[in-house]
Amino acid sequence: MFSSTTNIHTHSQIIYSFTVLVCCCFYFCSAKDSITTGESINDGFNYLESPQKKFQMGFFPHEITSEVRRYVGIWYTMDPKTVVWVANRDKPVLDSTGVFTVKEDGNAVVVNKNGIGYFSTMTPTEGAPLRVLKLQDTGNAVLMDVASGNTLWESFKTPTDTFLPGMKMDGDIKLTSWKTVDDPGSGNYEFQTEPGTNRYSILNGSTTYLWKSGNMSRDSFDENQIYSKAFNLLSNSTTQNRTKIFTRKNGTKIVLNGTQSETYMVIEPYSRFVMSYLGNIQFFSWPKSKSKWVLDWQEPKDKCSVYRVCGPFGMCTQNNGSLCSCMAGFERISPVDTTAGCKRTSEICQRSTTKDTFLNVTNISMDDTTLPLYPAKNESVCMKKCLDDCHCQAYSFRSQNEGGIRDEGRDAKQGCWFWNSEPNNLKESGSHTISFRISESSKEPSFTTPSAIPKPDNKSSSRGRVFAFAIAGSALILSSLCGISYCLYKRLGNRRKIDQQSLEIQSSNMQRRMNELLHLDHSKEDDREGIDVPYFELESIIAATDDFAEKNRLGQGGFGPVYKGILPGGQEIAVKRLSSLSGQGLQEFKNEVILIAKLQHRNLVRLLGYCVSGDEKMLLYEFLQNRSLDLFIFDPTLCTSLDWAMRFNIIMGIARGLNYLHHDSRLRIIHRDLKTSNILLDEDMNPKISDFGLARIVHGKDMEAVTNRVVGTL
Repeated sequence: MFSSTTNIHTHSQIIYSFTVLVCCCFYFCSAKDSITTGESINDGFNYLESPQKKFQMGFFPHEITSEVRRYVGIWYTMDPKTVVWVANRDKPVLDSTGVFTVKEDGNAVVVNKNGIGYFSTMTPTEGAPLRVLKLQDTGNAVLMDVASGNTLWESFKTPTDTFLPGMKMDGDIKLTSWKTVDDPGSGNYEFQTEPGTNRYSILNGSTTYLWKSGNMSRDSFDENQIYSKAFNLLSNSTTQNRTKIFTRKNGTKIVLNGTQSETYMVIEPYSRFVMSYLGNIQFFSWPKSKSKWVLDWQEPKDKCSVYRVCGPFGMCTQNNGSLCSCMAGFERISPVDTTAGCKRTSEICQRSTTKDTFLNVTNISMDDTTLPLYPAKNESVCMKKCLDDCHCQAYSFRSQNEGGIRDEGRDAKQGCWFWNSEPNNLKESGSHTISFRISESSKEPSFTTPSAIPKPDNKSSSRGRVFAFAIAGSALILSSLCGISYCLYKRLGNRRKIDQQSLEIQSSNMQRRMNELLHLDHSKEDDREGIDVPYFELESIIAATDDFAEKNRLGQGGFGPVYKGILPGGQEIAVKRLSSLSGQGLQEFKNEVILIAKLQHRNLVRLLGYCVSGDEKMLLYEFLQNRSLDLFIFDPTLCTSLDWAMRFNIIMGIARGLNYLHHDSRLRIIHRDLKTSNILLDEDMNPKISDFGLARIVHGKDMEAVTNRVVGTL
């Protein structure tokens, strides 16, 4: 009897303990969408998840450096998990004991085990009411008073680098870039609304403009209007508060606030507006058909989009070697600094000595202007008004329905724009004609018309006839010589043209072969589409490396020479340039681009971008201050600085990187050329494996592979 009772009690205790364990596991492993006063999110244990599972909120790491850095953030749940907001971006928790909780005073805070604070919502604490922090399906974290339902704080009012649907870009709200692609700390670039306007700008630092948007107005001269979907998003437009689309004559569209139901924009359910750490403002969407983030638009999109890159009266052109040039009647202010712009060769408004005229330049555009449209019946009105005002620098005339924006179903206004200050941001691409005021003395001379030549009198008619015959004979001889010269020139020109076409065909074929190589069928379709590495223009790399100056040369590898460079934002990079004498080639280039783009680990070197331009093929990596491991090991002096603790840390780092390549990455990768010169060291002597040109993918659960050639370094 005793034995039976004991067994019953034992079974009851086991069932009770199991029930408690299951409940505890369910509590800690299941995600809620909110926490109330006294509840918390613990680093590594739990997180918040929005009702429809679009967003999650919790702790995430920064794994680039050896030290622990933990942040509280909000991210999209789709793979890859994209962080859209960070609470303690400039004050990370330096261990794994962090807690995100709603304190008794009603504030949401981030603290560690010692109670040190890293973030607080800083709301009033009178009365210490019961409060709840809830993660909504919009990605907004909201702190509310439970009794009244009033919102006391929300993450949408304090964004970091990302703008989401439902947010509103008003007041002092701005987006601040991350420091790097992996460091969420406050970076150098800010995106903001221009006060009192519907224009936007990017600042590099607190005062230097990097880019400005156009004026979103039907009568605006600007062609640099912000992307319509992005403007719709920034205007906080929804299907209930729709906006109206206006169409340019060239077919591009912009969006304005409106109430008429004509044509309306539909925003993708997943979209984001990001201030990139490289200085670009970017708009991403997630189309259902592609199931990945797609970059729809970004600014500055090229060098000519950078604010005042060529200075006043400077013309920016992307198609030739020189980015900035001066128009006829203008000259450079500085022979070295192109941003200084251009000046007139002769002063204007000198009515006592010379008259003014206009230089008409067609098919150009100009950003950064909020000029009003002055009504005018014809262009003569514009010209006269400008000439009567010594402050007028230029004008542009728009006839009805031409050169600007037309409202669907309604004609645009006709008139002129006037510039009373020096025009900036001129680009040799656009739909406008601008008339620049210049002095007649600086305008190129024109030939005199026959009617303006004085007729000879009767007294000198005989002498005139002799003179005429002499002129006619000379003209005949000259025309014959010109004809012969023209035939020779034409023949030589045709030969040059054929040679040039041959060179262009060779260049085109080379580019085509490169593109085919970069899209070989040896890789799966999703491998090719998964290359999420920025493409850099050759000109930007030349500028970053000072035209591959010898002083910036870091060394020589099997791929080719390596140069140090500095991007416009100040970020240091290492540029690997494929050499024609390299033992490696295009296949190794393709390997690096495709493989490293998919690899993310703190002990692997990070690929920042690539460039393919004609014969030039380059890879851009993060710059590591301490170069490669072989410099320390084989140098009698430097090797003494490697104590056992440092050597052990390097060994463990390499082992972690290899373990990731062999077991933990999406692709099982064999490096095949691991050596000390391919182990790079950052400023803290943390190792990073580099040079994946000879790497090999082992598919599935295969434990071995067959190679047809000897590879590696002897």
